[in-house]
Amino acid sequence: MKLKVAVLFGGKSTEHEISIISAIQAIGHINKEKYDVVPVYITKNNDFYVGEDIDKIEEYTHINQLLAKSTQVVWVKENDKVNLVRYPMKKFGNNVMTQVDVAFPIVHGTNVEDGTLQGFLATLGLPVVGCDVLSSAVGMNKYVMKTVLKDNDIPVLDCKCYTWKDYEDVDALVAKIEGTFEYPVIIKPLNLGSSIGIKKASDRASLLEALDLGFEFSKKILVEHAISKLKEINCSVLGDYESAEASECEEPINSDDILSFEDKYIGGGSKGSAKGAKSGGSKGMASLKRKIPADISDEMRDKIRKMAVDAFIALGCSGVSRIDFMIDMETNNVYFNEINTIPGSLSFYLWEPLGMKYEHLLDNMIQLALKADRENHKVVYSFETNVLEGVKLGGGSKGSKG
Repeated sequence: MKLKVAVLFGGKSTEHEISIISAIQAIGHINKEKYDVVPVYITKNNDFYVGEDIDKIEEYTHINQLLAKSTQVVWVKENDKVNLVRYPMKKFGNNVMTQVDVAFPIVHGTNVEDGTLQGFLATLGLPVVGCDVLSSAVGMNKYVMKTVLKDNDIPVLDCKCYTWKDYEDVDALVAKIEGTFEYPVIIKPLNLGSSIGIKKASDRASLLEALDLGFEFSKKILVEHAISKLKEINCSVLGDYESAEASECEEPINSDDILSFEDKYIGGGSKGSAKGAKSGGSKGMASLKRKIPADISDEMRDKIRKMAVDAFIALGCSGVSRIDFMIDMETNNVYFNEINTIPGSLSFYLWEPLGMKYEHLLDNMIQLALKADRENHKVVYSFETNVLEGVKLGGGSKGSKG
């Protein structure tokens, strides 16, 4: 019997639409002889929908019409089974739309990629493809991520984290930044991807603009030195804590000092539809202009690929991730920039040059989730106890510790 794999996408995120592209690309390449795919769309209000047209990219230009002919569902665990159940339920007839054996979130950004959705799915006891709650959360929080990597001797740029509270006195905040860093600097929202809210500042005026932009998208921002002569190199990693391998390296070609949202998802999108999608413009991350393999020496390629695997394992990742590196061309130093725990287009285009087809990449990811689930069943998370016998609360009770 084929496993039923629920592919979840969308959600309350600034990267909602990119998630739709990535997921529908993947749905088109999952081995249908091995898996029954259940596309599950998450609205921007975090409602779940299933339906015949949920996996058709052209339907998303008219979301309300799509939802009207689709079915809202809730997740229900009954004994050892997890079902998607019609909501609201009908008084008569079967309300179970389908059973789910494996959850495959292909989501991007805050509220979905950051461990929130992974935690929800974990409470259902489902095998979940990709990173677990902790590695998802750490990977999304750039400050915590850098702290973990520093402790594992992986080079990152020094940074400072500031909050809305600091932003209340913007003059004092600017003074702190100027007292810590020399221009130029980069301002980044703490927990966003796809280059949203990122801006380079070369003087005080542009710094104020960058702070306004960053704090528009996040309650916390990260400030770090901007490398003047920068080369960006990306590398994907597939595996888990026991074993991981690196993909080919790519060199993104950006239209400005910083790779923008438009560079990643809009540029080149008019040339064709996403692989796996029946129609549409942007190819997601697959539309980005890039050099594959990257224009770097064999020695640098080996160094970056090893660093990518080391970082992946240090952060406790699983499935497939993409790690973005920065090379300072003046010093030839390499720095870890950020990790995408669920990368756009799942970075399939970085594995194809090494002979791994997208179908096989997806199969490997699902099998890693099943492996992690088997391991979780060997761990004792709860046990029977009589600690509640005779407990009386209130009155003269001293509390739970006595």
